[in-house]
This record gives sequence, structure tokens and C-alpha cells, in this order.
Amino acid sequence: MLQLSKKVEYGLIALRHMAMKPMGQVFTAKELAKEYDMPYDLLAKVLQKLARHGIVASLQGVRGGYALAKKPTEVTVSLIIRVIEEERPMVAECYTDGPASCYLFGNCTIRKPLGKLQRNLNVLFDTMTVQEIV
Repeated sequence: MLQLSKKVEYGLIALRHMAMKPMGQVFTAKELAKEYDMPYDLLAKVLQKLARHGIVASLQGVRGGYALAKKPTEVTVSLIIRVIEEERPMVAECYTDGPASCYLFGNCTIRKPLGKLQRNLNVLFDTMTVQEIV
């Protein structure tokens, strides 16, 4: 079963929270972590990655924190996953690692149906935006 990592889940939760508020509102990692009972250190690292890729803006100073840098309609779930995990979610290792990943690769009877599932998943994540999870 495909499962998103905790890092991706925390990133999506934080972005959803920001998207529900007026654009430009600033949130600290500490307040988001407390609000959703997430580990602060892990959430802070996720937000830093999102900031490095321009999805959120990192604001320094007394009133610092993070704010959405892009409109929720411009940020896809696929982009968030790639930024946080540095790869696309895969339904089977053979689509990531190729024939070397599985001794059944040449005789596999489910590789093609899984390939169709993978393509559909890619389309879904490539088109679903943060706005859709608000």
C-alpha cells in the first residue's frame, strides 16, 4: 500500500493550515507543532525545505515564522512530495529501481497493471493542489 511519510503529512497539514488563513499571515513552527501535536524539530526541518524551494517564505525577527509564498492553487501535492522526499511516491520498487530490484521482474504478471496505477497516481498528485485539501 502506498503510504505518505510523516514528513509529507506534516508538510501538508502545515500548508493546509496556512492556506485556510489570509495570504501573508505568518506562523511559527512552534505554534503549528503545538496546534497539531507534531514533533517540532521534524516540522521545522520540513518547513525549511519548503522555504528553500519557495513554497513558503521564511521570515526572520521577532515576528518571524513562515508564510505561504505561493497561492494554494499553484502548489501541487506532487511538488510538496518531491520537495520533502526528493522523489515521487511509487507503488512498486521496480518503477524506482528497475530490473535489479526484483528477481521476478522479467516474469512479473502485475508490473503492467501497477504501471497503470502509478501513472494514474502521478496524474492525481500532479493536478491536486493545496487548495483542494483546504
